[in-house]
Parts: sequence; structure tokens; C-alpha cells
Amino acid sequence: MTTVEERIAALGLTLPEVVPPLAAYVPAVRTGRYVHTSGQLPLVDGKLTATGKVGAEVTPEQAKELARTCALNALAAVRSVVDDLSAVRVVKVLGFVASAPDFTGQPGVVNGASELLSEVLGEKGVHARSAVGVAVLPLDAPVEVEIQVEVLDRS
Repeated sequence: MTTVEERIAALGLTLPEVVPPLAAYVPAVRTGRYVHTSGQLPLVDGKLTATGKVGAEVTPEQAKELARTCALNALAAVRSVVDDLSAVRVVKVLGFVASAPDFTGQPGVVNGASELLSEVLGEKGVHARSAVGVAVLPLDAPVEVEIQVEVLDRS
């Protein structure tokens, strides 16, 4: 059986180290069978990979890729409190898109996160979701994603 980490590697990606918090919070909290992540920015090696508003400085295609990075960072946050990512099912994704005033393609941007989660978790990556346009995000990031997962009983 292929592990989630092996599927991530097969996509040419690496599960990153957990990004240290930018303020007074933790990357993820486990409560019972559920893990809630803090909002994850498209940070790579601790650096924001793009800034600006989607539909202005950032194209929807670029933002979709950034949402994939956010989802990968969210999985790393989950992994920091769960021993095996193969034991989780994504319940909900919440994506925020810093949007130019006339941009209405938030769902397409957040598809980047949703598609990555489905690629690496299969059926356990299918989830409920909200995609919200906002005026600005921390550090002028174009996108931010948080996830909630259920830790499945492995018996």
C-alpha cells in the first residue's frame, strides 16, 4: 500500500517542515479525533513565494499553484500532531483569496488545494469547502488555506 508521503513524492513534491507560526498560535491542534490547522500561507523554505491580489498582480493560475503549496503546508501541520497521514480524512477546507475588486474566481483558485488533497489522499481527500474572497491576507499573501481532518480508527 502506498503511503501519503510516497504519493506526495510521486508528484515531485516534498512534505515540508512545519512553518513556524507568524504570531501567537500553533500550526495545528488535535482535539479527540479531529485536527484543525491554522491558516497556511504559500511559504516555501520559510519565504512567501508571491504577494499581491489575485486578478491584479497574481494570475488565477499562479494562485491555484499557491493554493497547492498552502495545502501541502497544511498536511505538514497535520503531520506534526498525527503519526500517519494515511490515517486521516479531510473533512473541510477553508480557502481565503486576496482578490482584486472585480475578481470572482475564488473557487477555481482554491481548487488547487482541493485537487492536491484528493491526489495524495484519494477518496479520503474529498471534502466540504468554502472559498472566500478577502481584501488582504497576512504578509500580502495571495492565498491562505486551513483544513480540518478526522483521524480514522485504524482497527
